[in-house]
Amino acid sequence: MRAHQVMTKNVITVTPTTPILDAANLILRRHFSGLPVLDETGALVGIITQSDFLHRSEIGTQRKRSQWLQFLIGPRGLAADFVQERGLKVDDVMTRNPVTVQEDTTLDELVDLMEMHGVHRLPVMRGKVLVGIVSRSNLLRAFASAAREIPDPTADDDHIRDRIIRTINGMSWGPGSLQVVVRNGVVHLYGVVVEDEARQASIVAAENTAGVKQVHDHMYFFDTFTGTREESPEDLKTAGRPDKSL
Repeated sequence: MRAHQVMTKNVITVTPTTPILDAANLILRRHFSGLPVLDETGALVGIITQSDFLHRSEIGTQRKRSQWLQFLIGPRGLAADFVQERGLKVDDVMTRNPVTVQEDTTLDELVDLMEMHGVHRLPVMRGKVLVGIVSRSNLLRAFASAAREIPDPTADDDHIRDRIIRTINGMSWGPGSLQVVVRNGVVHLYGVVVEDEARQASIVAAENTAGVKQVHDHMYFFDTFTGTREESPEDLKTAGRPDKSL
């Protein structure tokens, strides 16, 4: 999926001369986390977010800097702090040159950019024109939509089995002597694991395969230190024996 498939269109924007009180009320009223800022030509010049209202003189949350830190920051930095804390227009507090993406940016690239820059939203551009915005909420909705069960015409037992085997065998953590049995969409996993994480990853891989209704774990745990084998927690529970890993 790409940005244009999940973005919010018809974005609400403000201008550099918008009073910050109006911008704050707009953010609260619309339940936004931020607003793009467009100049008189329609060009994106910044973004104003909830974080820009953290250090304000009206609520007594100005930055408290020691004399030594004030010396390091210098007059220029202190002046910038003053504007951020007391400015009355969006232009005074907005973040300039915001990180943007294009319509065809993939979702994994979007996530990488959000994490890299510590932002919660990214303006989506068509060239230099703002056409939408992608927020973490958009990504959550995309996940919820993709996670819905979609009928797969090839999701018969043989196809399910082949897909699970291909997926797990292609991983470095794949269980040894892997065997997969599928009956009416119910999967039974057999094999040997040496780490609990590999067991869980194998189960998740099976659960994520189209057509799978349920997964049963019969994989043995092999203790490389003692050389002993233990049945899976599920098989121990079925047999009424305690799980030694608990």
